Amino acid sequence: MTSQTPEKSPSRKQRLQEKQRRQLAVVDTIDKAEAKLRKAEAELAEAVAEAVEVFGSEQGASEELGLSVDAIRGFLSLVEGGASGADEPDGAAETVETAPAQIPAKAKVEAKPEPEPVAV
Repeated sequence: MTSQTPEKSPSRKQRLQEKQRRQLAVVDTIDKAEAKLRKAEAELAEAVAEAVEVFGSEQGASEELGLSVDAIRGFLSLVEGGASGADEPDGAAETVETAPAQIPAKAKVEAKPEPEPVAV
């Protein structure tokens, strides 16, 4: 004879509630990460805009930063869009979609070794 002990085996309702709790926690984590990503992209776009000013042109900034001119223009459009209120969901979706294409180029720049000073 087998007896069922409810405290050892969660009910279907309890399993479903636990699954939903985990799903909501993951969605919350993703939302927070996306917000951080948008903030980081905005900061990067501001830095690229400043680089364009410092280097005098998009082409000059492209050569010095190791980013394509198209990537530079993408960052500049983010800055211009931010000034006109780009907190719209459509603008955020475009930002997240374009980020993976731009970030590897930035990582490539960071991977370049700096020339070491020569001791005389």
